[in-house]
Amino acid sequence: MDTPQGRYVSESVSEYSELALPNDANSLGNLLGGKIMHLVDLAAAIAAMRHARNVVVTASMDHMDFIHPVKLGQLVRLKASVNRAFRTSMEVGVKVWMEDPVKGTVQHVSSAYLTFVAINPEGKAVPVPQVIPESADEHRRYAQAGERREYRLALRRR
Repeated sequence: MDTPQGRYVSESVSEYSELALPNDANSLGNLLGGKIMHLVDLAAAIAAMRHARNVVVTASMDHMDFIHPVKLGQLVRLKASVNRAFRTSMEVGVKVWMEDPVKGTVQHVSSAYLTFVAINPEGKAVPVPQVIPESADEHRRYAQAGERREYRLALRRR
């Protein structure tokens, strides 16, 4: 599905589910925020690797709020895809949900944007293909990723 311009967003999609177990919960029976962040990083890394077809490293994660808890016995579900690629970096968006498999309910838990850089075996950044957005949502996320990148770069310059 490669094209001279880049790769489609759909080629990078990563979906992952995991059961909330006691080893990863706090004393209230909620999945630890750090565990959710770990899963977000993994889902995002898979999406970035699929897009770059290369080894990637996490460069940053934007602000993350936890809107709804994931309780023991519930599923944490994640979906990630590359929103936009720059020269050697990519912004990946991840959305997290809680699914209660007994009740059949689903609630939004969190969303995050991560930046990944593709690297070669020597640890040097390498170019990545551009993103080809197709749907209206993909075009919106593509444009917003550019705005977020400008904001991140402005913060770094300060």
